Amino acid sequence: MQKDNILVIGACGQLGTELTFELMKVHGEDHVFACDIRKEKEVKHLFDTGIYRHLNVLDAKKLYAIITELKITQVYHLAAYLSASGERNPAAAWELNMDGLFNVLNAAKDLGLRKVYWPSSIAVFGPNTPPQSTPQNCVMDPNTVYGITKLAGERYSEYYNKRYGVDVRSLRYPGLIGWKSAPGGGTTDYAVTIYHEALLHKKFECFLKADTALPMLYMPDALRATIDIMEAPSEKIKIRSSYNLSGMSFTPKEVAMSIKKLIPEFKITYAPDYRQAIADSWPNSIDDKMAKKHWGWKPKFDLDKMTKDMLENLGRQYAMKK
Repeated sequence: MQKDNILVIGACGQLGTELTFELMKVHGEDHVFACDIRKEKEVKHLFDTGIYRHLNVLDAKKLYAIITELKITQVYHLAAYLSASGERNPAAAWELNMDGLFNVLNAAKDLGLRKVYWPSSIAVFGPNTPPQSTPQNCVMDPNTVYGITKLAGERYSEYYNKRYGVDVRSLRYPGLIGWKSAPGGGTTDYAVTIYHEALLHKKFECFLKADTALPMLYMPDALRATIDIMEAPSEKIKIRSSYNLSGMSFTPKEVAMSIKKLIPEFKITYAPDYRQAIADSWPNSIDDKMAKKHWGWKPKFDLDKMTKDMLENLGRQYAMKK
């Protein structure tokens, strides 16, 4: 049986970098290719030139050419403006998030891709969404351009599946936390930066209030969920808009307390900014029972286990730089 060739679009982002290398472990280094808007010379520290292609996903002609040249059968489309950066440039966020998705879905339809992965987000929910244990199906009234594009993308993904048979799969990510790459401009990114600041300066000023609970997911769990949903048999994927996904929920105060168990002198202060309003419109916790029921999702990390792993890995990383 011929092996799949996989293209990761947005491979230089927080999720894309780690996902590309995880996919190599699963499918082999010769079958996974990375692309991003950054030029080849800018990413030599990340990717070997043989697997990397420069691509602006808004360039449909070049996207089609790369898929054809590399005989791509699966695409993971991750390129997007995230929540906070999208609010600073809403027109550009709409163009990238929507037209980029259309180009990928059309390529899947026209070139016969076997599978497409496209991530959604808890940003699809809004102020009238039930905030506790937010169900799979409920009121969705996003009030950020990022959330609006994700909700529209969910509807178009389901449409392309039903109308054209495109095997598109999606997860509604909560905040993603990892140590291998820098935050990408999201409202939940405080939960990454706080670990860096704890190690470097033993203090952190948070842009959210102390009691702002948000759903979060540690990167190893996010990578596993992403690959698991793509590897699952098609008949198990019963939701073609996007699946709710959750790992844990916590507040800035709670993550600070978790850090203090290992770094007792750590201190946190609070200076809420415009991102507080974004966070207030999102759920406090997510009900992901459909993902668990349909294709067997189960997270492995809780807050304290994640904190220990983050601090250990970042500590080694900073020690190597000295």
